[in-house]
This record gives sequence, structure tokens and C-alpha cells, in this order.
Amino acid sequence: MKNYHLTPEQFREEGKKIIDWIADYYENIEKYPVLSQVEPGEIKASLPEQPPQKGEPFSQIMHDLDEKIMSGITHWQSPNFYGYFPSNTSFPSILGDLVSSGLGVQGMIWATSPAATELETRVLDWLAEMMDMPEKFKSTSTGGGVIQDTASTSALTAVIAARERATKYESNKTGVRQKLVAYVSSQTHSSLEKAIKMAGIGSENLRMIDVDDQFAMRPEMLQKQIQEDKKNGLLPFFVCATIGTTSSTAMDPVREIGEICRAENCWLHVDAAMAGTAMACPEFRHLKDGVELADSYCFNPHKWMFTNLDCDVFWVANRNELINTFSILPEYLKNKATETGAVFDYRDWHVQLGRRFRSLKLWFVIRHYGAEGLQFHIRKHVEMAQNFASWVRESDDFEIVVEPQINLVCFRHKSDDDFNMKLMNTVNETGKAFFTHTKLNNRVVLRMSIGQTHTEERHVKETWQLIKATAEHLLKNRKAKN
Repeated sequence: MKNYHLTPEQFREEGKKIIDWIADYYENIEKYPVLSQVEPGEIKASLPEQPPQKGEPFSQIMHDLDEKIMSGITHWQSPNFYGYFPSNTSFPSILGDLVSSGLGVQGMIWATSPAATELETRVLDWLAEMMDMPEKFKSTSTGGGVIQDTASTSALTAVIAARERATKYESNKTGVRQKLVAYVSSQTHSSLEKAIKMAGIGSENLRMIDVDDQFAMRPEMLQKQIQEDKKNGLLPFFVCATIGTTSSTAMDPVREIGEICRAENCWLHVDAAMAGTAMACPEFRHLKDGVELADSYCFNPHKWMFTNLDCDVFWVANRNELINTFSILPEYLKNKATETGAVFDYRDWHVQLGRRFRSLKLWFVIRHYGAEGLQFHIRKHVEMAQNFASWVRESDDFEIVVEPQINLVCFRHKSDDDFNMKLMNTVNETGKAFFTHTKLNNRVVLRMSIGQTHTEERHVKETWQLIKATAEHLLKNRKAKN
């Protein structure tokens, strides 16, 4: 009988080649243009319209990977990638993910693989300890941690749990849901608005609170809006504070917001998606002052903690509020371990049922680097960002827009918005570096997000020289046309 599967021996042979391919990729990553240079539809057009009828050898698959796919890759792991926020990885994480894929575990409940659940519990308690998080976020207390795929899913999970708590788990009663009101700042990530819509609250019941001159939420405006909504018969139920907004890494005053939430019985969710990794270093922990007032908190190791996508850590103060919201026990999932109440079934802590063994790669990373190694690289990235900011300050042509607190530098050329956009696009089109922009106070602002695993001081210096040289060239062209 014909067998189409790879044998273990064939897998071993092809797997070694792929490990070599990945290692070669990292050794040569600086040779690739950071931003993909292809046109829309170009990759798709290079691929056959019909699937192969007969299986093809791995040699042909890898050939096509090199020839057809790699040109369409934007190299997020390049040391010259400074766009958005980092999405870095590391060799320990890649190997941990490989083991996870190899085991093929579906860890929806404890019984389906006890190690998948218990390792996750232990690793997230480790992180809570490493980052000096409140005791209530540990599994040994009233709360605990669970790995979500992204901060967006954590936001949705928090909103739904908050909705159920606010309505005493009767949110489907007529009219109750329409009275609920949520609060975010004008700088809060768009995933919160999406979560509010998905939870059935609706954008019309989402309040955007003004920010101060550092783009952080103004607590007095939050308090004022809550009182106004209560006078109108509405029910405030949820607030999101951000530690490190996407546009500028603004730091919302968590303590002041938390005290308002406690007084008004609102769920406080803290989104620290990128900046949360900095809490591994004691000198940055002042940024989370007041976090003990939070009902939930999330950060992404897949952004700045050398752990590849997807891996979001979501801590809650009271795990029963999650379980009461998401637990449904069909007959086919009933088992002795669950019935004893002595185990965590993480499928009750979030939206999805199926669960990858994500804690394995995080375990590999923490075991390899240790707290000391993680702190070293975080501090190195922050130092490089501060150095870049100092070069901007010394320049007559550029200016700092927001003083950087950690590893994001918001700056702009002193010319107009069109020039700044032209400058960014021209640099990105060279393929030598990639960075992105935002708008603050209705002005285009350029963002240098420094946090890739292999970025060194020389890369940052070379990018700054490239930005300056490009700006000079564009100014000369503009003057010549005028």
C-alpha cells in the first residue's frame, strides 16, 4: 500500500536542511531589503493557479521558497527593522516552537496534556515574579495568568468578562447591554474599539477621553465623563489604561485611573503590549505604578521578549470572573480531573477552545536568557533609542516630538508633513532600513522603534546617517524645482 507520509528518517533529513536554511537566513539577513520590493499581486501571479495533483520533492518546495516567496517577505527580524513595534524572536524561541509543533498538543483542558497546562501556569507565575507584578496575578492567589494569541484577544476577553460582571451574568436581558459604557483614551489601540463592538456594547457607548501634552489619559476628564454618563442613566463598566501607547508609548497614569475605577466599580484593564517587557528591569517599574488596582493586565512577549508570534500574557486578579464568563461544559469534555476542581482548564479563561502549547517557547526563552539576559538586552535597546534621540536633538534639521521613555523615538524633520512622508518613504524604498509614522496633534511624526533581537549600535548609527543624507538630498531637489 502506498504511503504518502514522510518517514521519520526522511523528516530527519529534510528537517536538518531547514534548520540550516534558517541559520543561513539569519547569517545573511542584512543582505535582504528590509521592506519587500514586490508589487501587489506579484507573488500570487508567480504561483500555479491549480494545486499539484502529485506530491513534489522538498528540494523543489525549498527552491520555490527561495525564488518565489522570499521576495515578498518584509524582514521583521532584520536588525534594520524599526517599524511599528518590534515582533522579535530568538533561536531558543524558534526551537521551542519547533518542539511544540512536533508534539502537536491540543491543550484545551488539563486532561488533554497536563504538562501543557501546568508549564503555562508555572511560567506565567515566573514572569509575575520577574516583573514584580501584584501577588493577586499569581496562580497561588485569587487570579493567575493565561497565554492568549494577541493583546487584541486579551482586550476582548477582558471586555466580555467585565460586561458579565457588571450585569451579574445576565447581560442578555433586554436593555441591559445598551446601558453599558466603556472608556479609553484617544490614543488607545484600535483593538479596544473592535472589542467593544464584538462584545455587543457598540461604538456609540465607547467614550474617547482626552489626553495631556504627553498623550496620556487625563483622569479628571475620565471622572467627568463617567459622572455625566451616570446622570444620563448609563452604566460605566470598563476602562482601559495603556502603558506604552502605539503612537508614542505614552504612559497613562494607572494609579489615578485605577482609583476612579475602584470608586465607580469599573473593570480596569491595563494594556502594556509592547512596554510591558520593560518591567523585567527594576528601573522601569515606576511606569506601572498602580497596577495592583487592575482587574486584568496584558503584555506581549512576542513583541520585545524574543518570543515569536503568537504569545500574549494575560493576567487577571480574579480567575473566577473569567471562568464564570467562559465556562461551558459539554458532555464530551467531562473528566475526573475537571470534576475535582483541582486543575486549571484554560479553555475556560478565554474565547477559543483549542490551544497551542505556547508556553513551551516562552519556557525555552526564559530558561536560555534568564532574568539577567533579558534585562541586558532590554537595557541595550533602550540605550540605543536614547542615543538616537540625542542625535536628533543635536541636529538643526530634526526635532524630538515626545521625549522617549523606553525604546521608541518619535521625531520629525522641521519641514512640513509632506516632506516627512516623502523622507520616510524614500528611506524605506532603499531597502536599507524600515520605519513608520503616526500623527500626533495632527502632525506627521516619524517613529523609530528599536527592539529587534540582532540590532546593534552600528545599525542605528547607519540608519540615522541614511535619514540625514536622504533629507539633504530631498531638500536640494525641492529647492532646485522652486
